[in-house]
Amino acid sequence: MIFGRSERSTPPVEPVTLKILVAGGFGVGKTTLVGAVSEIRPLRTEELLTEAGRPVDDLSGVESKHTTTVAMDFGRITLREDLVLYLFGTPGQERFWFMWDELSEGALGAVVLADTRRLDACFAAVDYFERRSIPFVVGVNCFEGAARHPVEDVRGALDLDDDVPVLLCDARDRESVKEVLVGVVQHAMAFAAERRAAEAVTT
Repeated sequence: MIFGRSERSTPPVEPVTLKILVAGGFGVGKTTLVGAVSEIRPLRTEELLTEAGRPVDDLSGVESKHTTTVAMDFGRITLREDLVLYLFGTPGQERFWFMWDELSEGALGAVVLADTRRLDACFAAVDYFERRSIPFVVGVNCFEGAARHPVEDVRGALDLDDDVPVLLCDARDRESVKEVLVGVVQHAMAFAAERRAAEAVTT
């Protein structure tokens, strides 16, 4: 109450929370991406690579990597006052793929992070989301020293449908990662609208 009159305050906005997966092959930069954009200290489940894992961990092209995600990375970013994204980075190694089903439960969409030096490392993630009709974008992580390839060449190499966005990014840069996440939300919304329209036609 101010001078006999009640002060009207705008009620706080209850944000919409959305779940986004960050997937891709071993060593493509998933943990880096989540860490670059998260507004909270990311939850990481990294362990040191050991001699015991050498026979099953392909370190080709990432020989300097000493740790690996064994469960997930988790981060959060507020895109707008009314829109919060929760980010779940998936483990990239085949022996941890059994966790993907639980992590993908309730996900709006996904980022498949790709390294053009090892594009074959993200085939499994692309196949996973295509089979489950989970909308995804491909984020081409532009590593220093790596050759730059036209987007359409990457699309062709991954055999992607024309409607799957392919975006160049730097997983270390917050603004670059934010653009990719906005792309996921936009693509997922368009994907959902198309499905609703198709269902309306068939009913």
